[in-house]
Amino acid sequence: MQQLLVSNSTPLTGSVTISGSKNGTLPLLAAAMLIEGETIIENVPDIHDVDTMLQMLQALGIECIFLQPGVLKIDATDINSCQAPYHLVRQMRGSFYVAGPLLGRLGEAQVPLPGGCVIGSRPVDFHVAGFEALGARVDDTYGIMRAQAPSGLHGNRIYLDPRWRSVGATINVMLAATLAKGTTTIENASCEPEVVACSQFLKQCGAQIEGVGSNILTIRGVEKLEGTRFASIPDRMEAGTFMYATAIAGGDVRLKRVYPDHLVMVIDRLREAGVRVETDGDQLRIIASSDRPRPVDITTAPYPGFPTDLQPAHGVLAARATGTSVLEETIFDARYNYTDELARMGADIRITGQLAIVKGVPQLTGAPVEATDVRAAAALVLAALGAEGQTVIDNAHFLDRGYQNFEAKLHAIGASMVRQDDGNSKELLCLA
Repeated sequence: MQQLLVSNSTPLTGSVTISGSKNGTLPLLAAAMLIEGETIIENVPDIHDVDTMLQMLQALGIECIFLQPGVLKIDATDINSCQAPYHLVRQMRGSFYVAGPLLGRLGEAQVPLPGGCVIGSRPVDFHVAGFEALGARVDDTYGIMRAQAPSGLHGNRIYLDPRWRSVGATINVMLAATLAKGTTTIENASCEPEVVACSQFLKQCGAQIEGVGSNILTIRGVEKLEGTRFASIPDRMEAGTFMYATAIAGGDVRLKRVYPDHLVMVIDRLREAGVRVETDGDQLRIIASSDRPRPVDITTAPYPGFPTDLQPAHGVLAARATGTSVLEETIFDARYNYTDELARMGADIRITGQLAIVKGVPQLTGAPVEATDVRAAAALVLAALGAEGQTVIDNAHFLDRGYQNFEAKLHAIGASMVRQDDGNSKELLCLA
């Protein structure tokens, strides 16, 4: 098990270049499976989740080669298996994205059902219902989803639950429908930037998709797609994490290679808290206030609402505010796992159902804490940067699932931390 020793930080200064999106790259890797030929994907982050997905593709017979750091060539001409290995699916729910391309391309997919996550259950019922609506026969006995469409998939109207606008189901159904016969309409489709990027990639390859960026997608099936060159979008969760890091530790930091339009809600909430945020093309400048942050309420919601992945970071900021903030988590029922650890550092937090009542305190103090998932790990690092003394964070390896060179980037802007291994190994499971 890896530990991260983090000391109270001086104000952060300098610049950080944001890496490619974790949540945006995984769908692109799955989409490349639909192409009988070569695809080049740029701005691919060097993180654990991407490595897991590449192992999945290679297990299915797909060639994956990095031409240079961040530039990946995928050749899916020959897919020699429709069975996704269980040991990879159990590590990362995003690997379930291979189900749609396998079903659309081969007419068959055998993918183990992902297990539960510490941030809450995320059943694949919507994915399965979408595949069935496209004409597949689906059986999920013995923990494996077996979908078959020997005569091919056929377009249909698919209605997703409007309460969640599932990112995963939208992407998986869209991938399956791209090569289906006829027209598919997905209502209540997710509008997340990562879904938009995947749609744009498919269109660049020859797919016929209308309504990109809206909650109604219309997909007219085509016979085949052509390879292309496409860049993954910047990671808005990484950008948001460094925005909150600056707001909590203090300082003046410029973020490069960012899409500010993807972070409007986050920018607004930080400004409301008293943080100065300036936008300049693909850059953001964050200037922390010399005073404690003002309390700011948030409610997580599908895009363009406040992202659930940044709720823990906002919780840390709220813990240092001058008053009481109310956080409402509407996406994942166990996203508040980090709050017990934050309380060990002196935070005053009370959880009531979907609400977290956070009463700001003048100062947090270092303590031994344990990360339970990638976003919780990042939040605890941010808390440690603004706390008195040293904080020891167990399970620091969770950071590697979603952040490229996280510690090095923080070091470069003035943070003090060191990673060590206590000799106890712990497997990276399906956390997000």
